[in-house]
Amino acid sequence: MKQIIALGGGGFSMEPENQLLDLYVLNQSGKKNPEICFIPTASGDSDNYISRFYNFFENQNCKPSHLSLFKPQIRDFESYLLEKDIIYVGGGNTKNLLILWKEWGLDTILKRAWEQGVLLAGISAGSICWFEEGVTDSYGDILEPLECLGFLKGSNCPHYDGEVNRRPSYQKLISKDKIKSGIATDDGVALHYIDQELSGIISSRPNAKAYKVYFDNTVKEIELETKFLGAY
Repeated sequence: MKQIIALGGGGFSMEPENQLLDLYVLNQSGKKNPEICFIPTASGDSDNYISRFYNFFENQNCKPSHLSLFKPQIRDFESYLLEKDIIYVGGGNTKNLLILWKEWGLDTILKRAWEQGVLLAGISAGSICWFEEGVTDSYGDILEPLECLGFLKGSNCPHYDGEVNRRPSYQKLISKDKIKSGIATDDGVALHYIDQELSGIISSRPNAKAYKVYFDNTVKEIELETKFLGAY
């Protein structure tokens, strides 16, 4: 079974007091004490980001670790990652993430891990990267389309309600055929894919939603059924 959980926002880095999404990710591994590896490439391997990851996951039933490309602590990335149960990708600059991954061969390794049953998860840039295309601010203040890894079909837009320009920019790009149709997620929402099919949509915030956005004579936005995981 191939699984990807794409977080549009939330999780330990955005709402550390709300554990719902990250606990959901851990539970989907099917392991009592899963090995979870954080890849913070998009943030330039921010020490603060890595610390926040450990601050949360060291207090859960799991074995946390991280993989740095700026200060590599190992040489054999493939063996290291293939032994994990979950790989969790952080947010930041998606363009830089993709360039560095391809240079280090991590894109190929991650696809192999996914195909072998390692659960892939990530937030923001770590959500966009798995799709064919994504909406990114990697180039500066303007939101633009970006070709990504293509493990999942279509496009992805995180922070749909969290950043004022996300919704209009995504819809405009779709209307002008500059990006594929896809799914947008509010902060606090995660898309759970099993074998490349959208299996479920879950949220850590009561009113957070996901939307199918496509063009049919005009831009259409369809609210998708989202399951709220519980109370704060």
